[in-house]
Amino acid sequence: MRLVSGAAVLLLVAAPVFAQAPSTDPHAGHAMEMQQAPPGSGVQSGTQADAKRNPNLPPPGDVLGADKNAWAKAQLSSSPRHSEWVDIKASSGAPIKSFVVYPERKDKAPVVIVIQEIFGLTDWIRGVADQLAKEGFIAIAPDFMSGMGPNHGGSEELGEQGSTRAIGQLTDDDKVRILNDVRAYALTIQSANGKVATVGFCWGGGTSFLYALKQPALNAAVSYYGPMPDSLDYSNAKAPILGLYAGNDSRVDAGIDKAKAQLAGKHVPYDVRVFDGAAHGFLRQQGGVPTGLNNKAASEQAWPLTLEFLRKYTK
Repeated sequence: MRLVSGAAVLLLVAAPVFAQAPSTDPHAGHAMEMQQAPPGSGVQSGTQADAKRNPNLPPPGDVLGADKNAWAKAQLSSSPRHSEWVDIKASSGAPIKSFVVYPERKDKAPVVIVIQEIFGLTDWIRGVADQLAKEGFIAIAPDFMSGMGPNHGGSEELGEQGSTRAIGQLTDDDKVRILNDVRAYALTIQSANGKVATVGFCWGGGTSFLYALKQPALNAAVSYYGPMPDSLDYSNAKAPILGLYAGNDSRVDAGIDKAKAQLAGKHVPYDVRVFDGAAHGFLRQQGGVPTGLNNKAASEQAWPLTLEFLRKYTK
């Protein structure tokens, strides 16, 4: 993992699985605990796919020999947490169909908006939302494809391939508008504490970063390997950002230095972590790919950092 200081690099070489998790993480010290495949998940117990399931991480989305969303589906079907579908009123266009998961806690909780990849609102993204609720957050995963299907449906109607083709129709203004509408809904939830953050992955990571620049009232944003084009306007940046990037992802990583300089000039916290040996999409592809053999280690380091960052800015 490439960090700001040489000492930090040496520390992570000595402990590549993030053994020193933050004290705020209730699962600290259990990063290597493994969970057997639930019945009906499509994952055979004792297989390579089964062995890489860590219950303290979002479910893998690259299960070998099975439905790639098998772990997410299994987690969602067995989750003790309350979840529901809601239609969030949109300031323009179709209502925003959203998946909401509530944590099991007595006090009020912060809200984290979970922003999809280019594949639409998938079971994997819903699995991430459930994992965040497990950690004490109210998680809302909006369907950015709402109303974009041929019959005015969303991700379910379009499917992953259709969503990938249609998502390019969304402008930056559309993304911000949708997130503003979802944030406005989040602030009305009675069990919420009034703090709202975002976390996104790939396309969603770039959208989370964009929203942090456009919405000064946002409390925090996490960007997993999200692109940062030169056209971004940093003039209104205020929200703290955590950027989690793969070492083998030069296309996205090319934007880090400019983002650092721009945000430093605005005195906006921008915590950058680059995980050597990991590839783009490492949190979904925890089992690793030829270009990202360290995806699992990167995931085990990045997720506790995500929780620590979100808790810090949404107390």
